[in-house]
Amino acid sequence: MIAGIIGAAGYAGAELVRLLSGHPRVSGLSLGSVSLEGERIEGIYPNFLGAVSRPLVRPDEVVAASDIVFAALPHGVGEPYAKACLDRGISFIDLSADFRFDHDEETYAAWYGKGYAMPELRERSVYGLPELNRGRIRELAAAAPVIIGNPGCYPTGATLGVLPALAKGLASGGAIIVDAITGITGGGREPQKAFHFPECSDSVTPYKVGGHRHLPEIRRNLCEAAARFGAPAPALVFTPHLGPMNRGILSTIYIPLAKEWQAAAGGAPRPPSKEVAEKAAALKRIYEDFYRDEPFVRVLPPGVFSATNRVRMSNYCDLSVSLDQGGDTLIVASAIDNMVKGAAGQAVQNMNIVLGFDEADGLRALPALF
Repeated sequence: MIAGIIGAAGYAGAELVRLLSGHPRVSGLSLGSVSLEGERIEGIYPNFLGAVSRPLVRPDEVVAASDIVFAALPHGVGEPYAKACLDRGISFIDLSADFRFDHDEETYAAWYGKGYAMPELRERSVYGLPELNRGRIRELAAAAPVIIGNPGCYPTGATLGVLPALAKGLASGGAIIVDAITGITGGGREPQKAFHFPECSDSVTPYKVGGHRHLPEIRRNLCEAAARFGAPAPALVFTPHLGPMNRGILSTIYIPLAKEWQAAAGGAPRPPSKEVAEKAAALKRIYEDFYRDEPFVRVLPPGVFSATNRVRMSNYCDLSVSLDQGGDTLIVASAIDNMVKGAAGQAVQNMNIVLGFDEADGLRALPALF
């Protein structure tokens, strides 16, 4: 099987090259670039020397040569390639936001600055968070080629951290707070002042406070999950931060608990009571049961907290589940590699679902130690 990548020269595209070159069901790659046509991938990324040697060709050549196509392109340019793939009878996996909002063109246009050029394509598109939409992905793919709107990195970590609380009636419906810190690869390969070493080294900085583009995607996911499971729709406060690391997202999520799940505590700060500890253990078991059959979500044991360096270079999402001292707020820490589970790895996971492969094919590598 030939996998095509349009936008192979960017960070997410190069991560797709790395992952797909070791995929047991992929026999070859067709690599495309809009701006660097004619260059070789190993010339741009010498880490591929001796392993992947390919010229970058025109995007239409990628579509013509491939059995499935990934696009790692800026927002607003992927629709013609998606249509070309459907016309050719192959599926298209898009890492931009162009297909993340289904038919909600108004929200997409408000946050990304332009509407849909081909709204009819949404009849064959599906939001590609497997833990939320696996059944729908399989259903559409069984009928005909599909377009996958691969989720954003922040929405992946945040949604996975909140989903069991909504599904199991733990959340009160009050405002959920997501404080998240990301590595600088999230800004892409093009140089920007904020990602210049002197600007971001030895510093953690909030950015786009109250107005990050991933806010409506997270809100949509939480509201959809709440509606699906009959839970109250929560309000959302989301604040992203830029941290001095290449990879990773750590999201610390505060979820107000429904009254029946609160532990009696209160008063002056003191070590957690026995009741708080027992309630925290029960909440953790709920998360473990919810994700028991998920290949890439790990609920960590007591006393082990999510950390970006323990998911690095992997498709895992690590969750640590705690209860605040007051006994009324669930605290979930979610860690992913923003370039893998937050982008290219999740795209490969979606390919595996669409094509009926083992969902973990090409994604079995354990996290790097350092």
